[in-house]
Amino acid sequence: MNPRLDQPLRLGTRRSKLAMSQSGHVADAVRAITGRPVELVEITTYGDVSRENLAQIGGTGVFVTALRDALLRGEVDFAVHSLKDLPTAQPEELVIAAMPLREDPRDALVARDGLTFEQLPDGARIGTGSPRRTAQLNHYARALGKRIETVAIRGNVDTRIGFVRDGELDAVVLAAAGLNRIGRGDEATDLLSVDSVLPAPGQGALAVECLASDAELIASLAELDDPHTRAAVTAERSLLAALEAGCSAPVGALADLLADGQVVNEMRLRGVVGTLDGSTLVQLSTTGPVPQSYDEAMALGRELADEMLAKGAAGLMGERSL
Repeated sequence: MNPRLDQPLRLGTRRSKLAMSQSGHVADAVRAITGRPVELVEITTYGDVSRENLAQIGGTGVFVTALRDALLRGEVDFAVHSLKDLPTAQPEELVIAAMPLREDPRDALVARDGLTFEQLPDGARIGTGSPRRTAQLNHYARALGKRIETVAIRGNVDTRIGFVRDGELDAVVLAAAGLNRIGRGDEATDLLSVDSVLPAPGQGALAVECLASDAELIASLAELDDPHTRAAVTAERSLLAALEAGCSAPVGALADLLADGQVVNEMRLRGVVGTLDGSTLVQLSTTGPVPQSYDEAMALGRELADEMLAKGAAGLMGERSL
């Protein structure tokens, strides 16, 4: 008998209810694949304890650094991240061994009185900590001929929805995937169409990361990988990287797989960059064969980013903190 089978695999996770739920699902799958016990190791990240605006404290990486440090120190064997939290640059010592099947990538509205976005009154106060959502929600409201006020908020799902329940805000916007993963998807009063609000690159997807030197674990985790999710998210993140946008820049992107009957034969990548007030958006899309390699997926994202920059996207990137 392999002596390693009794040795638990240590999975590093953030402490939030959502992170623990996501990591729990991955732990169950890894137990089934490897036959080994998996224990969750809770790690507090700077993004969890700081109440500052995300853009001010360094954008997406604030939720990831502590987990990656634990991996590099050998305190955990692998880690689960929300893919939209990962910076686009990948450290050489670490590898994303799996991107499991993606959850719903859309943004969800949780509003008072069961209202949809289109039913919100003029001047409605909507909570979000995301410049990407702010830009597109303002643009969507303008298209409907009304005005909204976006209010910067932070905190976990309970905290955010609490602002609506307490009457402080008319609505908040959250990732539908997060609500679904903690069993609260039915609290959404509206799922925002991607034709109106494009999600963050990678939204709804998870990244399972481990040391690049651990070939045995990489091979086991690879069984969780969904190739279509990986192709789509790689293209979205390539677009983000080419636009040189961190979390603080209002960038949305989504790659859809287009099927002809049962056969998936094309991928459509859409990207958007906008000013926070929603007055100006650069939104473009491109469609091509489903990328068969990492390089093809990266090329798709770069090409669309180049087109967006040529259409004036660079002039809208002033929100980015250097």
